[in-house]
Amino acid sequence: MASRKPGRLGVGVIGAGKVGAVLGAALRAAEHAVVGVSAVSEGSRDRAESLLPGVPILEIPDIVERAELVLLAVPDDALPELVEGLAATGAWQQGQLVAHTSGRFGTGVLAPARAKGALPLALHPAMTFTGMSLDLNRLPDCSFGVTADRAILPVAQALVVEMGAEPVVIEEADRPLYHAALAHSSNNLVTLAAQSSELLSGIGVEEPSRMLGPLLRASLENALVSGESALTGPVARGDSGTVEAHARALRERETGPGTSDIRAAYRELAKATATRAVTRGLLTAAQAKDINRALDMPGEE
Repeated sequence: MASRKPGRLGVGVIGAGKVGAVLGAALRAAEHAVVGVSAVSEGSRDRAESLLPGVPILEIPDIVERAELVLLAVPDDALPELVEGLAATGAWQQGQLVAHTSGRFGTGVLAPARAKGALPLALHPAMTFTGMSLDLNRLPDCSFGVTADRAILPVAQALVVEMGAEPVVIEEADRPLYHAALAHSSNNLVTLAAQSSELLSGIGVEEPSRMLGPLLRASLENALVSGESALTGPVARGDSGTVEAHARALRERETGPGTSDIRAAYRELAKATATRAVTRGLLTAAQAKDINRALDMPGEE
């Protein structure tokens, strides 16, 4: 093995998906040596060649054998079986660092590796990835949800800092709620943008993104800076007549080629907004009742 600076690790990347290839490249930029990467699909091989040029594409057992730090960047549901399978073959090594990138799991999922003497880390980047080099420039604005035993927590935090990001400690029991919060915001934002674009396209707006872009960017920035005090729109104003007009228009649209997911999302999110607005004193209980009545107009489920 080539000589490395003190404190530098031999890193093995299992899974050259959008996350694994980028984080492998970030660790390499921090002067760790990436000793191998697994890549099965054509897309993952392309990412490995682009982001990790010169790194050998190896079988998973060979990577584990060579690496001082094994980075498991595989889908959540595949992680437990992978860890258990490698433990059953005696692949894990005493003192070896094993980190996964799952948001859902903490270190408990790595128990089979721990039982063989490996040191488990959970390092989840709170960011969406394209799997391209531009992701490396986004890491400095990114936080990682970090979970590790107290004795090796500084190691986990240092690895995140070396990748240019900010480590945020998440307790093991809190990982599901942590990941739910991220998925609820990021994934549902994509769905909301897609639904709104569909509505605008349906009435002849040729470039919905140009209309929605400034609105969504400003709304997100205001929400992050000012919280729910930034809330505006008919629900926050208690304008039940406008809300009823929206609900009616969405219902009538479904007599055509549309589907019910947009109307259902609008209704449930508007109800949630009304409830939170009452809690924060932005709406009276009577106004919220009128909003809910407008949303549950005759014929609604």
